[in-house]
Amino acid sequence: MSVLIGGAWPYANGSLHLGHVVSLLPGDILARYFRLKGEKVLYVSGSDCNGTPIAIKAKQEGVTTQEIADRYHEEFQRDFERLGFSYDCYTRTDTELHHEVVQQIFLQLLENDKIYKKEVEQCYCNTCEQFLPDRFVEGACPHCHKPARGDQCDHCSSILDPLELINKTCKTCGDTPTTKHTEHFYFKLSSFQEELESYVSHAKKNHLWRNNAIRFSESYLKEGLHDRAVSRDLPNGVPVPVKGYEDKKVYVWIEAVSGYFSASKKWAEQTGQDESAFWNEETRSYYVHGKDNIPFHSIIWPSILLGIQKRALPTHIVSNEYLTIEQKKLSTSRNWAVWIPDLLKRYNPDSIRYFLTINAPENRDADFSWREFVYSHNGELLGAYGNFVNRTLKFVEKNYDGKTPARKIDESLKAKVIKLYKQVGSLISGTHFKQALEEIFKFVRYANKYFDEQKPWKQIKEESSACEETIANCVYIIVNLAQLLQPFLPFSSDKVKNILGLEELRWGEVQVGSLALTGLEPLFERIDVSRIDEEVEKLNAGIS
Repeated sequence: MSVLIGGAWPYANGSLHLGHVVSLLPGDILARYFRLKGEKVLYVSGSDCNGTPIAIKAKQEGVTTQEIADRYHEEFQRDFERLGFSYDCYTRTDTELHHEVVQQIFLQLLENDKIYKKEVEQCYCNTCEQFLPDRFVEGACPHCHKPARGDQCDHCSSILDPLELINKTCKTCGDTPTTKHTEHFYFKLSSFQEELESYVSHAKKNHLWRNNAIRFSESYLKEGLHDRAVSRDLPNGVPVPVKGYEDKKVYVWIEAVSGYFSASKKWAEQTGQDESAFWNEETRSYYVHGKDNIPFHSIIWPSILLGIQKRALPTHIVSNEYLTIEQKKLSTSRNWAVWIPDLLKRYNPDSIRYFLTINAPENRDADFSWREFVYSHNGELLGAYGNFVNRTLKFVEKNYDGKTPARKIDESLKAKVIKLYKQVGSLISGTHFKQALEEIFKFVRYANKYFDEQKPWKQIKEESSACEETIANCVYIIVNLAQLLQPFLPFSSDKVKNILGLEELRWGEVQVGSLALTGLEPLFERIDVSRIDEEVEKLNAGIS
């Protein structure tokens, strides 16, 4: 089976924050799991280096858009690597290859009669003397009346046209824009209404998408799909590949999602492999993002693929709800956010991955609390999992000269482990990551209870044979826990395997004989609870 996993592309106009990571982390869990299963996996993403957000940041700092894009793309790469994201290709939207792919898609849609020219009215700022990109127009959403940008409302997730906004203002100067006539290219989105209705219905019937993706997509379809502009007067981006229109750029909503295809081609170039195995009807594909990106993956991207007659439509839409910070809405403009570069300086990446998975906003909004983060680390990762590994292996080091006893593993324990692999694997492939991790940690608690009940510290003196069996069972549990947790906690899993001298393993029950310990050290360090107040104080001090 071929598995394509596409992570949403963060805008290269500011550092990554917890909201980015909580919505993108499922992609890495999926990629690691399917690789362990021995499937052909292609996991792609990149930095969105085109469009208005980068232009705004560059204007604020008085530098070029290239400087902004380079700075944050490089930072993103470092941070994703430190978090353990195992992309097969992490690229950017300002590469020559991406531009070529987007222009090819544009021309294919034009050739297939899915794009047409139309004279339209567009917002124009007389003060700035320019047509305004959609994100440069701000006002109130016509549907929910909350503050919104000209391209989308983050409150109700409506896709907007800037002309629809109430009380429009120019983001740059604050003046009220006028409207002027200009010519643009439009995509016949309306022509895909019936096919997309059938597509969304299939996803709903087979439980392939999150509920929010089904709900939003059905809402768009019920309203009826409208043709959308595919060109804009933007300062940076992919030029429209039509003579006489080179000054216009391909609109970001069609250009950015095409990145999944261009990243696949980039990977093929780098590895000498063929990307077509991941772009056919047999491919299982997972598109991972936050709920504000749902329509672009459930409506727009499928319609583009249908428009170029490529039927590799997304099979799984993995769309998280929002993450709040200390019970307040995350706001980058007010600096009410936990920034990833800062977080990685002070905390174990597996602690971050654990908390954001066990508290993931899979079906409803979730909250990041410093108190919960610290107590979760100390109680579950260190107190339950780390403690079980440490006391078992310390016992081996002290009583068996660092060599684990080889004894027959208890049959009922083996049955539990085999069942757990099937259960966790099914939950991961079904995108229920939180539940999968909860099941593993139920088993961690069972393991600690088993150790306590067997009392190996007494057995070693009174029943040496029984003690060897107990420790052999505990080591067997540790090896399989490390394997089960590999998609979630790759760093600590690798540490366990290094201590025990284990090679790369496949997904499924691992049987082991006698193992020699090397470099035994605790998996996790305790976080002092005084950090809670320090971090909350720092967060409050950062509000602008």
